[in-house]
Amino acid sequence: MSTTKEYEEYEIIPVSPLRRLERKLEELEARLPLDNREVFKEIVSVIRLNQEIVNELVKSTNELKVEIAKVPVKIDELVEELRNLLDLIKVSAEEEVANASAEGIKPIAEKLDKLIEQNQKVVEVQEALLTVLDNLEKRLRFQQRPPSVQPSSRPTQGMIQQGGLIRR
Repeated sequence: MSTTKEYEEYEIIPVSPLRRLERKLEELEARLPLDNREVFKEIVSVIRLNQEIVNELVKSTNELKVEIAKVPVKIDELVEELRNLLDLIKVSAEEEVANASAEGIKPIAEKLDKLIEQNQKVVEVQEALLTVLDNLEKRLRFQQRPPSVQPSSRPTQGMIQQGGLIRR
């Protein structure tokens, strides 16, 4: 089962001639009982307005075609300019690489070597600091630990059993 869809065509045209045509038709409808001569004049007037609309439509369509025809040329020009720009960028990059000699890079390499050495020293100092902090933590834990209590078979006088622990 095939379904056909009706498509409406759209154009860019001035609206004022259409409005005049609508007004003329409304006037015709409002003056229904007219003589033949007046009806003929009104019909001719409507046809003239219709022709004006068609002329405006053709004119705007032609102007649009002219403008659209310019677009591919402008795009080609833009593409060519972009290619030229990319070529210039490539040439300048190659010149920069050619100008960057070992003499120019040597100071940067020396600074990077110094930074690497300093970073290694910082890492060594941090590792030593971590070792010292670990030792301090172990000593503090050992000093804070309460002395161990020797369990006895029965509590002695002066000792009170609280919560399962014997305290003095």
